[in-house]
Amino acid sequence: MEQQVLGRTGRLVSAVGLGTWQLGADWGEVSEGDARAVLEASLEAGVTFFDTADVYGDGRSEQAIGSFLKDHPDAGITVATKMGRRMDQVPENYVLQNFREWTDRSRRNLGVERLDLVQLHCPPTPVYSSDAVYDALDQLVSDGAIAAYGVSVEKTTEALEAIARPNVASVQIILNAFRLKPLDEVLPAASAAGVGIIARVPLASGLLSGKYTKDTVFAENDHRTYNRDGAAFDVGETFSGVPYEVGLEAAARFTELAKELVGESLTPAQAAIAWAWQRPGVSSVIPGARNVEQARANAAAGHAETLGPLFMSGVREIYDEMIKEHVHDKW
Repeated sequence: MEQQVLGRTGRLVSAVGLGTWQLGADWGEVSEGDARAVLEASLEAGVTFFDTADVYGDGRSEQAIGSFLKDHPDAGITVATKMGRRMDQVPENYVLQNFREWTDRSRRNLGVERLDLVQLHCPPTPVYSSDAVYDALDQLVSDGAIAAYGVSVEKTTEALEAIARPNVASVQIILNAFRLKPLDEVLPAASAAGVGIIARVPLASGLLSGKYTKDTVFAENDHRTYNRDGAAFDVGETFSGVPYEVGLEAAARFTELAKELVGESLTPAQAAIAWAWQRPGVSSVIPGARNVEQARANAAAGHAETLGPLFMSGVREIYDEMIKEHVHDKW
């Protein structure tokens, strides 16, 4: 597995990590045994970076990782968690007292004295420009509760605001073949500042796997069912904000591009993941996996050879012709 530096943390992490939103059972039911199996398979395949959040299954995802860490104390795993979505989304809630309560809970869930990386979990936009917020995060580092901090964002402007702060270690942002805007400013700015980029939703909620059709039915408690119009949270988190039918057509073109340029060496999903981690400035890509087969297949993309400029130009063509008009300017 390719290893890359996670920004200002200085840690080496696997180019392909594991996103664990689904292990909290927020994408349909995932048993405790299945969650453990996914974590085991990922580590065996070379994954050393797990991303979670305190709200994934109301702590269930963190607890699953915590149990796993206890059984693998010397595996060299880096865990990034997120905080801030457990209270009303108003800037006034982003204060040191709450930060301490949230991180203490995550430390208990994960069974660690100090959290490797804590990210603000897509907070209200004014939070990113608040000096007091960064002072509070610096205090947590001084206290020894966290080793480093970063942000998770919806908007490119939020990413750029955070990158300009001297102690922000990483920025997590949606980046995939249907979401190219971060390539223009965010990734170059992050590289120049030494800030790591964690690329989430690399498969556009599974669209880029090429396995879905207009007849695919998702579970009732799967956000791909209930958040297509942004009813629960930012619609950009679901299918990258692209209308499902448009996404299906664009994904079919992506599949053909992958077949033409990489043949049978990579599946469309693996090509999408490899494309993402190979963007300059990306530290790790965090696809999710609900079973062992998905975990192994995703990790294998971390061994992919460079896809090259023809692949990039093909991705850009699909984006310009089919996706761009549906992508919100803020993304």
